[in-house]
Parts: sequence; structure tokens; C-alpha cells
Amino acid sequence: MKKSILLIIVYTAFIQLSIAQSQKIVVPGGAVDPYHYTIEKSKVYTNAAVACAHPLASTIGAEIMKQGGNAFDAAIAVQLALAVVYTNAGNIGGGGFLVAKQANGKTITIDYRETAPKKASRDMYLDEKGNALTDLSLFGHKSCGVPGTVAGLFATLPYAALPFKTLIQPAIDLAEFGYSITEGEASSLNATRKSFEENSTAPTALVKKGEWKAGDTLVQRELAETLKRIQDKGAKGFYEGKTADLIVAEMKKQDGLISKKDLKNYTAKIRSALEFRYKDYTVISMAPPSSGGIILCQLMKIMETKPVASYGFQNVKSVQLMVEAERRAFADRSVYMGDPDFWKVPVKTLTSDTYIQNRMADFDSTRATPSTGIKAGNINESEETTHISIIDKEGNMVSITTTLNNSYGSRTVVFGAGFLLNDEMDDFSIKPGVPNMYGAIGGEANAIHPGKRMLSSMTPTLVLDKNMNPLIIAGTPGGTTIPTSVFQTLINILEFGMNASEAINKPKFHHQWLPDEVMVEKEFDQETIKQLRAMGYTVTERGQIGRMEVIRILPDGRREVAADPRGDDAVNGF
Repeated sequence: MKKSILLIIVYTAFIQLSIAQSQKIVVPGGAVDPYHYTIEKSKVYTNAAVACAHPLASTIGAEIMKQGGNAFDAAIAVQLALAVVYTNAGNIGGGGFLVAKQANGKTITIDYRETAPKKASRDMYLDEKGNALTDLSLFGHKSCGVPGTVAGLFATLPYAALPFKTLIQPAIDLAEFGYSITEGEASSLNATRKSFEENSTAPTALVKKGEWKAGDTLVQRELAETLKRIQDKGAKGFYEGKTADLIVAEMKKQDGLISKKDLKNYTAKIRSALEFRYKDYTVISMAPPSSGGIILCQLMKIMETKPVASYGFQNVKSVQLMVEAERRAFADRSVYMGDPDFWKVPVKTLTSDTYIQNRMADFDSTRATPSTGIKAGNINESEETTHISIIDKEGNMVSITTTLNNSYGSRTVVFGAGFLLNDEMDDFSIKPGVPNMYGAIGGEANAIHPGKRMLSSMTPTLVLDKNMNPLIIAGTPGGTTIPTSVFQTLINILEFGMNASEAINKPKFHHQWLPDEVMVEKEFDQETIKQLRAMGYTVTERGQIGRMEVIRILPDGRREVAADPRGDDAVNGF
């Protein structure tokens, strides 16, 4: 009898697995196979295009637009899909920024950055002697800010054409029935296993008995139930009710600070975009509480007055100029930039032509300028993030960067809800002069305060041509390397005449004031490195920098789209 029961159980489990692995992800008018898919890195489409961190998410975005959705519909569906299939950065437990340009010319900027809980305090990560306890801001329950992503999705919805219930369904299906993971995802999950076990208070779907391998099916049923609550009850299905109860219960297990009131009171904010001219182009990017737009503006404005194209691509002359520009922009970041609701950020001055050119007054083209001699200008007034670039057939442009901060955020999965929480509290200045996980130095402008949004480097960006028509949609993850990567990509296209794939495939470099070093990818030109060192620069080789997603609109109106080769990023469109 016992043997018969065991056989029935085994057979039933086999049938359930077979059904799951034949399940298609439902999208309007069609279906997506989550077990068999390919990665397309670049292509030219006639009507609409998507580039993002995972091929299933980009496919879902393209299918949504094929069936009558616009770029905003795709933006919502892609973010939700990434919350399932790109677990180390896609999220509903983090936050982000959206910069968009509607076909009618209206600019839309949505800030859904996380906030500090009400119980947060300025010195919460210092011991009794005033020493910084950086592990507390990086891992576990106390590192979590109040999530903003779900509020951001609903702030985007008024610009969409399809019902939210339709847009979230593909993500629900992916979580409930599973999808095949790639080799990169398997390696990443295996490498983070111990951290999940240390920082989550109960078993999670991200940890399995034995090692993950390419082709394994990852099923996240608790996450599916959380997404269903959002589908049924809207934002209240996350910020109130059962999901909120589960988040608060998780917080209480390990001294976390997020309360029901924190969740209920969270709101996404409509901000004014940071917009500036670069030669004949108009560049639109993110204003504070992201530093990305200001940094990008300063860097581009310094290039505008120089014959950069004549210097040559990654010639020592062009690289040195760009490095020194980056050095000065990050010095300003450390002092002047923070949440504008709590700190008066002197945006007008920081982005003025006069101020920016004065910052380069001590530039010497023959040698390095040590960061010890560079301070913020005088004014009288993670690397795990993910980016999405989208354009639809009407010409609506959407650029979105979202994050959990660290890879897999706090490594804390909410028991019963199945999603990861961020570790964004590390993006505050936990103590003046103490670097965060990206080495960025901060001060009073970015000090911790309840309800405050932590400073970011995210730089979702749009570029319009001289006739104000769509030209480029760009962005990347990468912590403090984000604005410098976007900067280099735009210069590669606008000054060095590269196509989208060439612009993102070239090796990148980065300088952020402190530490005083030029970081370069391993493929960077060795002769240029040699010449930089002779000028007094410390040059350090490191792993990959960022994962750019770029769409370039060609003169004939077609959409040239490229996804970064540094990951499983993929493009789709029609």
C-alpha cells in the first residue's frame, strides 16, 4: 500500500513538472516560451525596440507593443518580468528612476527611489566610538530602505494604454511556472548561496539542494502570490495588507526598521528632468536625488568646448581630458548632491557653463592632477542595477534604471512573499569621509534622515537631434561608474561616429575623484595605459564596467538597438 502511494506521489510530481515545463507565458495576443529562448545582442527594427538585462523580459516588452501597448506599457511589463528572471537586480523590493519623452513632446520624470525608514537615524551605522559599521548598511534587514518600485509602476500607468492586470500577468506566469536559467544566472546564484542563507531567515526559492546549473527551472511561487496581490489590489496589494504584514514581520526578526506606516506613506514623485544642450543635441537625464544627470551634464559640457573627435578614440589626449573631467564632477558630487527635499542642491550653478569651465582652469594636459589638490568647486548658494531602453512605433522614448544596490540587494528574501529587499541604506553617507560600497565619499548633503531618499548615480538618458526628434536612449547599471559609462557611450556615438553596438562594446574607463585611480577594463589599450602612467596616473585593471542598453534612431527612422555583451542582456522588437 505504501509503495502504491509513493508511486502515485512520484507520478503526480512528474506530471506537474511536465505541465510546468510546457507552460507558455501569456501576453496579449500570443505567448512566450520561458524554457527555450535565445539571446540577440543587436538588431535594427522598423517600429519598436527594447534592450534590457534578460531575453525573456525584452521579448515580453516587444510582444506587449506588438499588441497595442506603447513604450510605457512595455516599461511596466519589462520591469515586472525582470523582478522574476533577473533576480540579482530586477526587483519589486528596490527602486529606480524613469526618464521619458512622449511622442507629443512632453517630458516625464518619475522618482521612485527608496527612502530611509522613520526609525532611521544619522548615526545608526556607527559604534559607540564613532567607527563605521559598514556591514550593517550592506547586508541584512537593517540595510533596507522603503521600496519604491511598485509605486513607480503605478505612477507610470497613466501613460500606458493597456490594463495593469494584463501587464503583470507575464511576470506572474514566469514566477508560478518557472523559467530556464542561463549559465551566468546559475553561477551567480551558486556564488551567493551562503549570503542568502546568512541574511534570509527561512529557506528561499533562490537556494536549492545542490548546485544550480544552466537549464534548471527556477520556480518562485511565493513571489507569484505577491504579484497576484498587486494584480488584484494595485499598489495597496504591496504597501498594505498581507504583503506589508510579511515585510514588517521579516523586519522584526533581525532588527529591521521598515514599519507598516513607512510602507503606507511611500509615494513616487514626479520630478523635473535635467535637460541641457550639447552642441546641436538636447540631452535629457535624471535630476537629484540622482547625481547622474548633473555629472553627465558637467562631463559633456567640458567636452563641448574641445575638439574631442580630432584627438582620436581612447588616445591618451582624449582619455586624459575625460578622466580629469570625471575627477572634478565626482568631487562636486561628494559635497553638493543629495535629496532635494532635504538639501538645497545648487543645480543651476553646478550645470552652468561658467562654473563648469572654471572647474577645468587648473587642467594640465601634460600630467595628472592629484585628487588631494581637487576639492568641490566654490558655490555661493550598486553595482547591481539594471537598465531598460524602449522606443515604440509612435516615437515614445523611455529610459529606466532600477536597483537593489548590491547584487541581490540585502540578500534578505521576505519570508512568505518571495522577493528580495534592497540594501540602499548604504547609498547614504553613513559617516562623512567614509566610502560606501562603490568607494564614493559623501557628507552632510547625503546624511541619513527619516523619509529621505539616498543619493544615486543612476543616469537614465535620452538624446534628441537638432530638430528635437528621438536620437538615443541609453543607460546602464554599475554604481558610481553609471554616469561615466553613459558619458563615454554618448561621446563614442556623437563624436567618434560609432554605431550602438560599437559604442557599448568598446572597453570603458572610470575615475571618481577618490580613490585617486583610473580604473580600466582588461581590454583597454595598453599603449594608452603606459602613457597615462608616465603622466602620473595610477591605472588599475578591473573586471567589467556596466552593462549598457542603447537604442539609436537612424536617419531613416529605423531603430538600431544594442544590448551589452557583458551579461545575458538582449534586444527585441519588430
